[in-house]
Amino acid sequence: MSNWEGALPVLVVGGGMITEEVILPTVFQERRRGKVGPVSIASRRAGTVAHLRAVFPDAEFRGYPDSGDLEESQPECYRQAIKDLEPHGAVIVATPDHLHTCVAMEAMQAGHHVVVQKPLCLKVAEAHDLLHTARALGRYCATDYHKRHDRAIRAARHRFRRGDLGEMLHGHAWIEERREMPLKWFARWCEQSSPFEYIGVHYADAYYFITGLLPRRLVAFGQKKWLPTVGKDAFDAVQATIQWQDGSVLFIQTSWVLAEGQTALTSQGLQLTGTQGEYWADHKNRNLFFCTQAAGFEHYNPNFFKTYDDWDRPGAVEYVGYGYDSIVQGLDDIRRIETATAGLDEGAALEARRRLLAELEPLRPLPNQALVGTAINEAVRLSIANASAWVGFDDEFSPHLI
Repeated sequence: MSNWEGALPVLVVGGGMITEEVILPTVFQERRRGKVGPVSIASRRAGTVAHLRAVFPDAEFRGYPDSGDLEESQPECYRQAIKDLEPHGAVIVATPDHLHTCVAMEAMQAGHHVVVQKPLCLKVAEAHDLLHTARALGRYCATDYHKRHDRAIRAARHRFRRGDLGEMLHGHAWIEERREMPLKWFARWCEQSSPFEYIGVHYADAYYFITGLLPRRLVAFGQKKWLPTVGKDAFDAVQATIQWQDGSVLFIQTSWVLAEGQTALTSQGLQLTGTQGEYWADHKNRNLFFCTQAAGFEHYNPNFFKTYDDWDRPGAVEYVGYGYDSIVQGLDDIRRIETATAGLDEGAALEARRRLLAELEPLRPLPNQALVGTAINEAVRLSIANASAWVGFDDEFSPHLI
């Protein structure tokens, strides 16, 4: 019989910006609320772990690696962290995009559930491998598409699905970030990604989430003009025009070389036109700004992930927003699965996990849904590599030139 009391052991793999600014604050807050137990963090460098200890001086966690040369790269240390993770564990994968698959796969094979930062992975074949492994082992493997939790996106879904917009005709999404992203935060791996793969996929998934439509074909364009002048063989900007199965079209524009003076890290929004109505939202300008001597003019999005005064702990803060909600949904789902199967023998537990996951597949970005964003990402790369040729999808969502 299990003596588990319901607090999830959590391992975060990857110690970069999203871990520091969103994931760890979320996990530590959930631990204060009794939903998370021991916390571990695995990164490539002891210096990253040391930095996170300085950022969170009052938070206890186990680090991998936690000693030695601060700048020595130890890319395999996550494996020991997975091995050490206690039963009922949840692994949050926050590595560079091209490393998601190996970490998620090894975590599931070790008996743990997984929440992966978007995109799930960069290749359709890898997405199918993760899908088949998750189903075979009865393991939760969700992609953190936090834009699904943005109330501006949820509103579009709700109104579209009740018929207010009619049939979809076309849409335009834009999501662009300041140049600090490839030059500071992702300097070691920006050449292996692009602004479309990193952030544009949010809006590809949002269109799928809102409408339920699947992509039919796309054409993409990419520009390398400024980043190569500062030593980075990476795309400044990428655009894609996606035609969906009903004939509607979504144009997505992305870049990560906006000027440092931009009033928010991310400029983003979505416009949709249907036969019976229109949706338009500036997801950067939420009609809230600060202007301070220290920071100047700032557009302020109160909805993504922000600190507020804690209602019950004077002097403390509470983390609130759709970036928080998305991670917590995954942790809550995992807790539900582990609670329902605690104390069962392995055969019965496996069948129960599979049954619960089958119920969640239509509701969550599990691999069957996350496959769509992965397919679009791979197709965008294929189109650009072939002089912006049109790319279609087969029955398994594998992209091919047409």
